Amino acid sequence: MIKRSGSSRVAPADDVFAARKRKPVPHEFVLDALAPLGPETRPMFGCLAVYVEDKIVLILRDKPAPAQDNGVWLATTEEHHAALRPEFPNMRSIEVLGSGVTGWQVLPAEAPDFEEAALRACALIEAGDPRIGKVPGQRRKRGEAPAKRAAAKKAPAKKAVKKAPAKKAPAKKAPAKKAAAKRGEKATAKRGS
Repeated sequence: MIKRSGSSRVAPADDVFAARKRKPVPHEFVLDALAPLGPETRPMFGCLAVYVEDKIVLILRDKPAPAQDNGVWLATTEEHHAALRPEFPNMRSIEVLGSGVTGWQVLPAEAPDFEEAALRACALIEAGDPRIGKVPGQRRKRGEAPAKRAAAKKAPAKKAVKKAPAKKAPAKKAPAKKAAAKRGEKATAKRGS
């Protein structure tokens, strides 16, 4: 209820001060299943990233377009795809990440076994399965090239080495002076004979 003071000024409407409505959590049952692990969520790519301890484990996506990538994204690597396929027969690469095989895999929301597969993924995460979850890399500074950062990581620290002062090479006589000196020697030799 809006209270009015004795003045003629009208208080602003309640909706101005109302908290901004949050987007609904996509596939919230996944967070309920992971609740014993105390997952953290962060917005990412317009979706909701799910972290357990220091690892990103899932991304929950439910967007209007492209709808074929809606569902639960598994943070995994290509080396684990073959081992995960029997557990998740409908698992596939995420199309919005480009053509070809991607490390991230999606359990599509349109699959008939979606909820069952998502809950199975949660059980694997709870069991500490190493096939699901990635420790995110360090963020690079604005404008820093990825190759530069990788080179800096790989390059061992160089130890400072004191160099001895450089010795100067003896000065060479100019060719004209040498030729004149030789001519003088020849002339002296002719006179003496």
